[in-house]
Amino acid sequence: MPLPRDVDDLTAAWFTEVLDSEITAATVLDRHTGTTGRAQVALEGGPDVPATVFVKLPPFGEEQRRLVDATGMGVAEARFYRDLAAEVPVAVPRAWFADTDGTDYVMVLEDLTARGVTFPRPTDGDIVERATDIVDQLARLHGTYWDSPRFAAGGDLEWLVERGTRGGGGGKQYVENAVAVLGPDMGGDFHRIATCYLANAPVIVALQREGTGTLVHGDDHLGNLYVEPDGRTGFLDWAVLCRNPGMRDVTYVLCNSVPVEIREEIEVDLIRRYCDRLAEHGVTFGFDEAWQQHRIHAFYSWVSAATTAGMGSKWQPIEIGLAATERTNRALAHLGTVELVEERLR
Repeated sequence: MPLPRDVDDLTAAWFTEVLDSEITAATVLDRHTGTTGRAQVALEGGPDVPATVFVKLPPFGEEQRRLVDATGMGVAEARFYRDLAAEVPVAVPRAWFADTDGTDYVMVLEDLTARGVTFPRPTDGDIVERATDIVDQLARLHGTYWDSPRFAAGGDLEWLVERGTRGGGGGKQYVENAVAVLGPDMGGDFHRIATCYLANAPVIVALQREGTGTLVHGDDHLGNLYVEPDGRTGFLDWAVLCRNPGMRDVTYVLCNSVPVEIREEIEVDLIRRYCDRLAEHGVTFGFDEAWQQHRIHAFYSWVSAATTAGMGSKWQPIEIGLAATERTNRALAHLGTVELVEERLR
């Protein structure tokens, strides 16, 4: 059967085929769309059939569909769940089925809410412990794929190299939109960062590619994470995965999601911890190199936050994007990221 393009295509007959188990009824409980289409579906059938599943498929609106098709995000995430999810050394949702066909894709994932996982927030009282575990989990992920020969030509992960290096414009058009939309309400740090980025985006993107590559999640803010009952951090929404330096993930979550005062207090210790945990996987990565990459990759975190906020509530609720933009404004100012880029340009 063809892959579903709309929630109405999620029939009992389709689930029967892809789950290889007789499904007598499939009832859509909830549906919404953003950078992808999403549906919670109740299933009826045999004893091995999950009571509910979470389905991801192309966005329902044509504008969002064109964006996802152009970036390949949906197909990339479906490939992750089909080909990689079972082997990565971090917690991810169970994939009952995932596949692609051209620009079409579908993922039938476990309904995490049905088994009582929790979802972290920057305001949680245990945010320091959560950030520490996130760093530990990232070191486990990155250490496993650090400079892997599987990224080489002909390797099964070669496709992730192109995702980490394609383009080079660094989303300038989205930053320009963010400046136009958010600029009147933003302070001097935001405008100084934006001016530097818009003038030097290709150079900044090139600086962010320096260093040993590994498998990175690419979008690991707290909204894309969850907490297993045993306390481990799990990772959702793998649409931006690629090969890149591992500090992209570490810096992204620290600058984007950890409250400013807490991040400034713990970031040095956590980056040292990341280096130590990598060493346990046989990876040598010194703190000085990690710290310089941290300062550079802060720009990646800022671009993500600012461009998301600039889109209003199309990608995420606007208040989440604005809060992340403020945290990343403060992070880049504290880390002297603009000054570092200017120094590298001399």
